[in-house]
Amino acid sequence: MSADLQGLYQELILDHSKNPEGKGDPTGMPFTHHELNPSCGDEITVGVSLDGERLDGIVWDGHGCSISMASASIMTGLLEGVEREEALARIAEFREMLRSRGAVEPSEELGDAAALQGVAKYVMRIKCAMLGWVALEADLRQAG
Repeated sequence: MSADLQGLYQELILDHSKNPEGKGDPTGMPFTHHELNPSCGDEITVGVSLDGERLDGIVWDGHGCSISMASASIMTGLLEGVEREEALARIAEFREMLRSRGAVEPSEELGDAAALQGVAKYVMRIKCAMLGWVALEADLRQAG
């Protein structure tokens, strides 16, 4: 990855952590799930509502590092409005990108989530990036 692209990705992550999409009170949503990263204390609760099979609302709240908060924000922008099966496929693709330690290039379908590809090199940070995605995945399985 070029230094210019890395810088752009870092800027995108910082922007999402400072101005998060979808942050609010998830308690009013039909499906909610809470995740905690015990190694660093990051935590997030994600709520989702569906209109049939389409995700028509994703709301989350939590606190933690810029990676976990930016990742939840990016996830919200990427997945709100998509079909449930597509959301589960994007979650699986995101997980594979992070677990690959940089060997798997992100597809265009991951959009801004590709900015988190560099996290794959840091094992302790993968859980931070996955936190919101794992909570949403649990919501979708619960809605299932």
